[in-house]
Amino acid sequence: MPLPKIADTVRGLERAVIGLSPCPFDKAPHVKGQIHYGESKAQGFEINDTFLHNLDLDVPDSERLNYAAYLLADTNSISIKVAKYAGTDKCDLIENQEYGYCSLLKATHRVLDKLEIENRTLTRITGAAEREQRRLFNARALREALINAIIHNDYTAEVPPLVEIYADRLSITSYGGLLSGLSLEECLSGRSMPRNRELMRVFRDMELVEHLGSGMRRILSAYDSHIVHISEHFFELRFPMASEALALIPEGAESGAESGAESGAESLSKKILHLLRDAALSKSELSSQLGLKSVTGALNRAVNALLEAHWIERTLPDKPQSRLQKYRLTHAGRQWMGKSDSQISKA
Repeated sequence: MPLPKIADTVRGLERAVIGLSPCPFDKAPHVKGQIHYGESKAQGFEINDTFLHNLDLDVPDSERLNYAAYLLADTNSISIKVAKYAGTDKCDLIENQEYGYCSLLKATHRVLDKLEIENRTLTRITGAAEREQRRLFNARALREALINAIIHNDYTAEVPPLVEIYADRLSITSYGGLLSGLSLEECLSGRSMPRNRELMRVFRDMELVEHLGSGMRRILSAYDSHIVHISEHFFELRFPMASEALALIPEGAESGAESGAESGAESLSKKILHLLRDAALSKSELSSQLGLKSVTGALNRAVNALLEAHWIERTLPDKPQSRLQKYRLTHAGRQWMGKSDSQISKA
């Protein structure tokens, strides 16, 4: 093999391992002073060259720190993105946040906090002083999926993990696909090959992970293996919203909708969902079919609550105040309607 080809191969192999890849040269002088270890003060040791070496945060036979150290420093160029969409596709982006440009440990905790907020608890009053509650997703599985994505992501191309929240699912994607030598069957059975063993060591010390393979086993104990989608360059887990949770109208939607003469055995929110089952309707059309003389405040509150809960959506999302605006059921709303009809037929 010609020497230039050999050199290119060597450089490619080094880039593929963050422990061998030096941190960006222009950032190198600042990284050493920006690495902190959560247990250091409690255990009475300092972050010196020996400690960094024991953590494999330096390049072998070099005085430079590696890319793993760069990712754990207070300042870097990596940011985990969290995108939220109004529907079941990427057409209507309603939120786009970034968590990063800081230590990967700090970014991890921030995204975990965000997932805790998004993993709403839906409630339905079932009787006197009783209520039924369900979360949209299995919290433990989401936590394991996010941490796995962060630890096993291929950072050499500076493509960070991505979290996407849709009206019917949540997906967590990491860059890099499966490592060579690890099959899909082995991955699903809980076998693991750490892409970034330096990060794995630090995350384990911080008690964010336990041991290799445990994360996937926990995920698949709560979800079917069909949530796993792997391509040449990406590893994605798609978590569907729990059907039990989708069967519960959000408590806020009902409390805001039920008032005065419009409250009764069936809430205004449910009436709106039933009316939208067959066709998209405007507020005026909803008002007419509900037997109201005009668009009331209660109707406006009910529509807004259902929009916020992603049970309905606007037909003209880019023109919310348009006189031609109508409303239709989302995928989540239709799922609830199917569940509701099934329960009625069984009764």
